[in-house]
Amino acid sequence: MTTEATRAPALAVQETLGLGTDLRDVTFVVVDLETTGGSPRDCGITEIGAVKVRGGEVIGELQTFVNPGEPIPPFIQSLTGITDAMVRDAPRSAAAVTSFLEFAKGAVLVAHNARFDISFLKAACAAAEMPWPRHDVLDTVHLARQVMRRDEVRNHKLSTLAVAFGATTTPDHRALHDARATVDVLHGLIGRLGSLGVTTFEELASYTSRVTPEQRRKRHLARDLPNVPGVYVFKDGQGRPLYVGVSVDIRTRVGSYFTASEQRSRMSEMVRIAESVTPIPCATTLEARVRELRLIASAKPRYNRRSRHPERAWWVRLTDEPFPRLSVVKRVHAGDEEWMGPFRSKSSADEAVQALHEVVPLRQCLVRISPTRHSSPCVLADMGRCAAPCIGGVDVEGYGRTVAQARTALRGDARPVLAGLQARMSELSGQERYEDAGTVRDRLAALVRGVARSQRASPLLATAELVAARRSPVGGWDLVCIRHGRLAGSTSAPRGADPMPYVEALRASAEVVPPPAVPGDSALPDETELLLRWLEEPGTRVVDIEGTWTCPVGGAAAAQDELAPALGWAS
Repeated sequence: MTTEATRAPALAVQETLGLGTDLRDVTFVVVDLETTGGSPRDCGITEIGAVKVRGGEVIGELQTFVNPGEPIPPFIQSLTGITDAMVRDAPRSAAAVTSFLEFAKGAVLVAHNARFDISFLKAACAAAEMPWPRHDVLDTVHLARQVMRRDEVRNHKLSTLAVAFGATTTPDHRALHDARATVDVLHGLIGRLGSLGVTTFEELASYTSRVTPEQRRKRHLARDLPNVPGVYVFKDGQGRPLYVGVSVDIRTRVGSYFTASEQRSRMSEMVRIAESVTPIPCATTLEARVRELRLIASAKPRYNRRSRHPERAWWVRLTDEPFPRLSVVKRVHAGDEEWMGPFRSKSSADEAVQALHEVVPLRQCLVRISPTRHSSPCVLADMGRCAAPCIGGVDVEGYGRTVAQARTALRGDARPVLAGLQARMSELSGQERYEDAGTVRDRLAALVRGVARSQRASPLLATAELVAARRSPVGGWDLVCIRHGRLAGSTSAPRGADPMPYVEALRASAEVVPPPAVPGDSALPDETELLLRWLEEPGTRVVDIEGTWTCPVGGAAAAQDELAPALGWAS
């Protein structure tokens, strides 16, 4: 059912924006969509929420469910609370989007992560063979990145910004609520920029494209850099690394930091401090990405956000005792047979453990239990959620069958555990316990990612040598040598040349990498993950391998690919 509520009499909407339009005279329509997944090519809209504002006042609202023409995945139902029954009698996307476009006629469209919402609206128009109106579009994520300092907000999610600006509506993955919260964020951002002299729409729209005098004065730093793939390091006057980046063309990429194409506020700050740029040419783009990762991890430049602290990884392992349990640790030890990870944070590792506990009744107490001496039961034993070896509820052999379920999920076939978690989510959603279902969903996501990383990495870490090739963008072959999950060497065979002599030279000159005793010994886990993604991309060919590189058929990696669209992941 479609509903439209108006808080105040509708004002006239201007059809075009002239030069220097005062922000008080601009009509904004803030829009938010809920969808069945992350791709407009494969997924549909389930709800549209929009708020029309002008001069800081709300002048109209629109909310409508949308029948996407396909079942809503259980994960999305638990996330948004929107069920198939709720959208069954709703208008289809063509009718709903037509109503929205009429509501938004002549206005500037605003969305938080506008690329996502606008792409779905455009796809709906294309499917219905309707032209897309030429709206100006403003993205509050992009604007917030320029306005909000790092010491003010930890990220630029809508929920974080809503708290920072004291929004009157809490975003909760319902379209109209999220649109209302975005209105408050928009007004907060405009207020910030007003103090900087931004008073017109044109100034607001172009604010992120400003080039500071400091940026222009530093253009000479790119002048003598090579036009080759590799890594570049911005340094201050004392030679300390400020920022490490990677590009297929070092000179062109560094030059972009001094133009309007560079829109990150922290990069403008970095450029003001930088006094030199050091280029590190690389034989292949993969080598450049690995070198970037290693340099960031070792130098920890203050303007890099990614991979600065790889030592903070967390793991989950099965303890070695008569009645094993799951333990979250900072390092896997030699002899640990079953483990998963790494995880970015302890909280993610804890969520993965809780997910496994949902369906496998492993004990959760921290004490070491004797097979012969009994103790008092815990609450979980009373609830039937633990096999209760502490009171003799199960012997070592019987408990071993429970442990075997966990071992199977960690080492091989994760499908039974994942099916149990999905059934639990469906049960909670059916009871309209959407918050609890969302908690199980988050735990499922953490478990799938952790198990997938360990199942994919373990075979590569055990492989003594793998040589692979891929066609180079400029012709010829990019060749890499990987030893125990570490990039040991890289080279290129030119167009028209026999690549095998280059392969032999690569193997002879590659770094010697001893077998790792534990994950992380031979290479940073992020490096091994980077190599795995490169190997799995279309067009990569395995030239030779010393060892066995496999992944379980029913493993978590396959589940991760299946769940990625529903959860908005990059698989």
